[in-house]
Amino acid sequence: MAGNKFTGRQVEILELASQIIDRDGIQELTIKNLAAEINLSEAALYRHFKSKSEILLGLLDYFMLEMKDRVAAIMQQEGKSAPGLLIDIFTSQLKTFASKPSIVSVIFSEGIFQFNKELMKKVSAMMEIMQNQIEMIVKKGQQEGTFTTFSGSATLTTIIMGSMRMTVMKWKVFGRKSDLIKEGNKVLNGVLKMIEKK
Repeated sequence: MAGNKFTGRQVEILELASQIIDRDGIQELTIKNLAAEINLSEAALYRHFKSKSEILLGLLDYFMLEMKDRVAAIMQQEGKSAPGLLIDIFTSQLKTFASKPSIVSVIFSEGIFQFNKELMKKVSAMMEIMQNQIEMIVKKGQQEGTFTTFSGSATLTTIIMGSMRMTVMKWKVFGRKSDLIKEGNKVLNGVLKMIEKK
């Protein structure tokens, strides 16, 4: 399970840090603010995480481990069609984002990471995990004759992931007023209609 890498107190700190980022912005995530919100001294907080950068790395790690568990469980389903797998994976991601919207503020905040190579590397690794799984499903669909071969699997993967990313970004930018799961499934169904063989 994702939480095994972290202590219960660390998970509590990570979840609170993501809420601060979501509510107030990355600039307000400081050791001082975080310690005050969690009712710890700064010295006590430093025993769990050495810096703001380590907290951000922890947040990304925590989400990535949880995502890997979820995606692996979906991929192990036997007899599931390629379109069914795509729907399951993206519905799972959308449900996670809808239930923990603060994680969207962390994952989709490239500005946070552009000057920190370690953080950028972690975000890239997370994207690569998802990209590899989606491309595997696209290849499966093409081999089975479900998906068109008018473009290579890498191109179709980019189209699918790009459209889903845009859906999540719109939801975030417009104040999370729409139903993310419903909107995401609508977009994914539209993409599937374009790439499925008639």
